[in-house]
Amino acid sequence: MTGILDGLRVVEASAFVAAPLAGMTLAQMGADVIRFDPIRGGLDARRWPVTAEGRSLYWAGLNKGKRSLAVDTTKPEGQALVAALITAPGPGNGLLLTNFPATKGWMSYDALRRQRPDLIMATLLGNPDGSSAVDYTVNCAVGFPFVTGPDRGGAAVNPVNHVMPVWDALAGINLALALVAAERHRRLTDEGQLVRVALADIAFAMAGNLGYIAEVQVADEDRRACGNDLFGAYGAQFETRDRRLIYVAVVTDRMWQELGAATGLAPKFEALETLLELDLRHREGDRFQAREAISSLLRPWCLARTLAEVQTAFAGTAVCWGPYQTFRQMVEEDARCSMANPLFAEIDQPGIGRYRVPGSPITFGAVPRDAPRPAPLLGQHTDEILSRDLGLSETEICRLRDSKVVAGPLQVT
Repeated sequence: MTGILDGLRVVEASAFVAAPLAGMTLAQMGADVIRFDPIRGGLDARRWPVTAEGRSLYWAGLNKGKRSLAVDTTKPEGQALVAALITAPGPGNGLLLTNFPATKGWMSYDALRRQRPDLIMATLLGNPDGSSAVDYTVNCAVGFPFVTGPDRGGAAVNPVNHVMPVWDALAGINLALALVAAERHRRLTDEGQLVRVALADIAFAMAGNLGYIAEVQVADEDRRACGNDLFGAYGAQFETRDRRLIYVAVVTDRMWQELGAATGLAPKFEALETLLELDLRHREGDRFQAREAISSLLRPWCLARTLAEVQTAFAGTAVCWGPYQTFRQMVEEDARCSMANPLFAEIDQPGIGRYRVPGSPITFGAVPRDAPRPAPLLGQHTDEILSRDLGLSETEICRLRDSKVVAGPLQVT
């Protein structure tokens, strides 16, 4: 099937989350993404979670739909092969995506563009000065651990790190966007370029975009955690009669009206509004101020009903809510994480087995969604890439294998 990025060939040198996610994002939209790794496997080849046999589910999840080249780039011949692949002629070639430090040596931008002047190299840094950083060392610096978790009053104590590597995820999507934008610029101007995205910049930019920086400088506020309450609006956690947990959020006036109607609590909400002298119907800040009083009305309503009964009560309304789910509950109970959702397909992942995986979450009106494809075995496409993409003969490929410059396919454990 032809994707919307058909015709682009991206060479990926990566590890961990952000850069592999960027490459997979492009691959799921039809780009030909070739990831090259050492013959023993890359830095992330064995990352948890893993199967009982030690095969990385993490690696399989972030490399779907790519081609794999296993090559020893400590050897000059290996370096030459990869450089030729990166700088190959053609309008859709000359695209490199990486999160490895490559400011000097054979894979530096200056070295590669001597072979192809219009090269595009999109590189992910940790900090903007080039020093090392990962999601968890960035997250701790941007304030969010002190607004995550239970209410601890005004003291900056007991920070809670989020488990989801959100800055990696945002960085990966931005890196993919940057590469596509640079490729469009090249098509219009014939000009290549080095593109830099810093993981820390992603986090600090988002902190600014969401108002946290201005809140300090303009409002002189240093925000702290408020538990699972939704800051500045109404949102709270409740328990049902069958001991399930749900979350109810109100971010519009209509949602407030619908919540009152669906629960039959509208008269009590109106009385609360009069008692507290707040405008709960039209001002979300007032709903935040009254959150404890509102929750005291909703709590017994939820406790009197099972999760199924809550779902029935809210069905067909504009009430915004959702159940808390473990990963197992998500997989086994939620239709959005099932084969009923065209996002998903079942694949046979080599060395792991058959299971449900997502494709691209983007639906284009003019191009069908590509079905997700398995992640490759390490070096699964080595011979194909050497022969089809680089034009090497069978004799040359055998010599490279015999000298241990290339290898694959290999099962990493």
